[in-house]
Amino acid sequence: MEIILKSGEKSSIDQELVNDFAAKLGGVLISASDDNYDEVRQIWNGMHDKKPALIAQCSGVADVVASVNFARENDVLVSIRGGGHNVAGSASNDGGLMIDLSQMKGIRLNAEKGTVYAQGGATLGDLDRETQVLGMAVPGGVVSTTGIAGLTLGGGFGWLRKKYGLSIDNLVSVDIVTPDGKFLTACEKDNSDLFWAVRGGGGNFGVVTSFEYKMYPVGPMVTLCAPFYPAEEADKILPVWTAFVDESPDEVSSTAMFWTIPPVPDFPQEVHGRRVLILSAVHCGSIEEGQRVLQPLREVSTPLVDLSTPIPWTMLQGMFDPFFPKGEQLYYFKSTYLNKLDSPTINALIPKAVHPPQPMILIAIWHIGGAVSRISEDATAFTGRQSNFLFSVDAIWADAGAKDEVITYAREYLADMKAFSPGGLYVNFAGLGEEGVDLVKEAYGKNYDRLSSIKAKYDPGNLFRLNQNIKP
Repeated sequence: MEIILKSGEKSSIDQELVNDFAAKLGGVLISASDDNYDEVRQIWNGMHDKKPALIAQCSGVADVVASVNFARENDVLVSIRGGGHNVAGSASNDGGLMIDLSQMKGIRLNAEKGTVYAQGGATLGDLDRETQVLGMAVPGGVVSTTGIAGLTLGGGFGWLRKKYGLSIDNLVSVDIVTPDGKFLTACEKDNSDLFWAVRGGGGNFGVVTSFEYKMYPVGPMVTLCAPFYPAEEADKILPVWTAFVDESPDEVSSTAMFWTIPPVPDFPQEVHGRRVLILSAVHCGSIEEGQRVLQPLREVSTPLVDLSTPIPWTMLQGMFDPFFPKGEQLYYFKSTYLNKLDSPTINALIPKAVHPPQPMILIAIWHIGGAVSRISEDATAFTGRQSNFLFSVDAIWADAGAKDEVITYAREYLADMKAFSPGGLYVNFAGLGEEGVDLVKEAYGKNYDRLSSIKAKYDPGNLFRLNQNIKP
């Protein structure tokens, strides 16, 4: 069998070695000759059409250990897929081994401790469904099909961020298979350097097979605020939103989003195709208090549409799912931090937000603050806590022929906003990571050298390199 080595060179591997590897798995080893190969290899982002030589569909930790050992011993290029919701495309590869955790979805609640264990293939929807049995939730993302592994290892922005912080801020421990094939638990007490690194350092240090999180009383109902204002009024609306979020309580997490209303029955026909500015916000406390606190965002101007309502937590988490379908669209998410949204920043931001080259391109301004900002920059590998906003160009489009135009737009837009940024970016929104080590150093800032040292300790050979790679 032909296979790609981690050096990028082509090689052949003895079929006996492959057969021995397959025999060690409780799960299934899939290759291009299998009927389900195309279905299994597909990740969420339709931009990527990669074809691994082998896909190890793991059923448990023993399979992950066997897969890591096979990759290391044979010098094979390897990537890790958790839930498969991978914008940058690094969960897959061409010609190497994909370690696929998507079948490992086990979740166990510990009501007494107020924690939950979730395996590395679980999605946000899986986690929410289980924790809501106890009327609890874990701070996660905003799309239910997102895999918890990639989300968490990069940071984890969601609707509970101001009240309870990022996903990594609520991580109690991880179980991880390191590049030497060892199974470790990392927490504040044990392997604390590794625990520090995985909280923001991505998949650089091993394969995380399970996560233990704190969970909090949330729901079953929360309050959603979602007025859609005409995008051409953004110069008047954004200053009001900025003043609101700066004074809002921790129960409120808010994101301003430029978007185009799609021609679907969910929206009135007269607003189809309109470019809008959505002042989305969620209050995670009492419904009565949430409606009172969020009401001013609904009165900034006259909304074209207003989806504000009390809503079940699990329904809220799935609201965006229909607009982010697997394999049907192309995605390119790129980000930077902003210190403030003053008049010069807003004036620089608006033109490209209002006039994107493809209608479904979403421009998101995530307010940070609250619990996120009360943790020091060096407490975890994640950086950007002291910035007020995360600015993200979430390029979404269906026409493959528009790829170059859209990516150029996104890159130029981010370049325009650099003048208003303290630097840094969110590694989960890193485009294709095309800038290499320069991008990674910018993402981690002063934490990079410490991360590089920990990488040298646990992965000196850089086996896990298909990520926003930290060089050992």
